[in-house]
Amino acid sequence: MPKQNAFYAQSGGVTAVINASACGVIETARKYSSQIGTVYAGRNGIIGALREDLIDTSKESASAIRGLLTTPAGAFGSCRHKLKSLTENRAEYERLIEVFKAHNIGYFFYNGGGDSADTCLKIAQMGESMDYPIQAIHIPKTIDNDLPLTDNSPGFGSVAKYIAISTREAAMDIASMCETSTKVFILEVMGRHAGWIAAASGLAAEQEGDAPHIILFPEIAFEREKFLARVQRTVQERGYCVIVASEGTQYKDGTFLTESSVVDAFGHQQLGGLAPALAGMVRSELGYKYHWAVADYLQRSARHIASQTDLDQAYAVGKAAVEYAIAGKNSVMPAIIRGEGKEYSWSISEAPLEEIANQEKMMPRDYITDDGFGITEAGREYLAPLIYGEAYPEYRNGMPIYTRLKLEPVAKKLATGFKV
Repeated sequence: MPKQNAFYAQSGGVTAVINASACGVIETARKYSSQIGTVYAGRNGIIGALREDLIDTSKESASAIRGLLTTPAGAFGSCRHKLKSLTENRAEYERLIEVFKAHNIGYFFYNGGGDSADTCLKIAQMGESMDYPIQAIHIPKTIDNDLPLTDNSPGFGSVAKYIAISTREAAMDIASMCETSTKVFILEVMGRHAGWIAAASGLAAEQEGDAPHIILFPEIAFEREKFLARVQRTVQERGYCVIVASEGTQYKDGTFLTESSVVDAFGHQQLGGLAPALAGMVRSELGYKYHWAVADYLQRSARHIASQTDLDQAYAVGKAAVEYAIAGKNSVMPAIIRGEGKEYSWSISEAPLEEIANQEKMMPRDYITDDGFGITEAGREYLAPLIYGEAYPEYRNGMPIYTRLKLEPVAKKLATGFKV
């Protein structure tokens, strides 16, 4: 029997280091060329498999693949497409099997968050039920840092670094002008149900009184009067107030401050507009001059300020995924395990997808101060190592050099297409 090929795809919102995981997969698979054939990548995630729109990574040079280490975004394209159950949409699964059979694909590597873990698990189960075994390995990635069974998620450390630095720099700007200008600055960051990204802003503070003065977490119910009182007191004491707010900030009854009826492909409500909403409260109740900003895609695409720790871990989980497949493992995810002791260390271990898919890891309460507006020393000790180290890309003419792949398509073997 000829050696089987592999399929790799990127899913969901991309990160500054997701391509490092791709690099880890492809470079490691090439080392095991006697056991794994060609690594095909899905153009735009799982959609690429459904459409039989595959990319032949063997056409990319070793230097181009190595260049993925310092290139942001998703080199092969990503998507938000959640597979329904086999009983709800059998046609998609039959199509995947058809494509995998046509291209002799026996290894499936899916790089994403909790919903992607669910997709990976379903594909492994599908292979068993449809008599076409697929070794499905999930590769963790999410800036939200909400995957269970792993100490942290690749992609988060770089976002945490970006937010911490941006908070400190913006705070210095506001402090230098607050006598005659802006009194309140609000930075809105991502984080639907878990406040990890907002929490990272707390690393900006070096001593008592430093910004951020208020952090809003999804885990802590928002109280309007309590919030406004803290803003007023901070301005009176410090001359200005810097606020970092998670987009998922919500009231006690669970409704978001800025709830929308629009949902994405995963069924998640579209969030946004929290910063101007908070600014409106400050203006109407306190009358302070304000400015606000939304980190949005900037926080997850900022490869120029990535964390070396994050980069190393992103590569390591891609590498481990291939090694797990070679070892015959299935329905697992390489998880990051934090070492014991004062000096930060980490290793990789396997975690079962049944305990990861569709699960979320929230901020522990003891990482948040009693008043709900900051991070504790325990929270700082957890977060700080994840932003360690600088992983700057090379520059030319003042701009970072990023890899552009050939993305050569694989010849289609099936007569019919598939509408997604």
